[in-house]
Amino acid sequence: MAANNKSDSAVSEVLERELRRRGWDGVAAVIAAFVGLLALCVSGYTAYLQRQQVRAQVWPYLEPGMSSSKREITLFNKGVGPAIIRNVQVLVDGKPQRNWTAVFAALGLDYDHHIPYSTINGVVISGNDHIGQLAFPTNEDFSLFAHQVSRIEMKVCYCSSLGECWLFDDAAPSGQSHRPVAQCPAPGDSDFLDNKNPEPSIPNKQQENKP
Repeated sequence: MAANNKSDSAVSEVLERELRRRGWDGVAAVIAAFVGLLALCVSGYTAYLQRQQVRAQVWPYLEPGMSSSKREITLFNKGVGPAIIRNVQVLVDGKPQRNWTAVFAALGLDYDHHIPYSTINGVVISGNDHIGQLAFPTNEDFSLFAHQVSRIEMKVCYCSSLGECWLFDDAAPSGQSHRPVAQCPAPGDSDFLDNKNPEPSIPNKQQENKP
């Protein structure tokens, strides 16, 4: 009987040790899984922060401007990254116009000479840079346009180098002029196509310096 008791006791101890070992193995597996999940979360959050940092570094922000001293209508990129212009609309009294000639006609402006302009369709404006859209030769030319400018609405859809896009509408209520969009609209009949106008554009400095 004593021998049997010792044998049973030994078996019990072995079973208890095995159960304790399995219990600790289970705890270790749970801890390992938790550590792995935590590492995954940290990695995901780090990637998110890096993405936000890159977004901030390439963020564009378009704003129009008008200078009476330079007699110019300009489009500024006040952001830090390039603005890729995908779509442009210019409306007079709510009606879309195809080019500056059509805009002047809709405003009732009959210039007897060419008003130089720069193309903005499909161009890229670098951060803290601008494009002079219109350059009026005389103060009278500029004044005639400036008195009618409130009738003009400009819509520009542009994207960052990461493919994030915004629709700028200078007639939108305050605080809503820049609206994020999934993508810019496809070309349509209401687009402003200054890059297809056969009239000459604003000459660059190299052209001006040529004999």
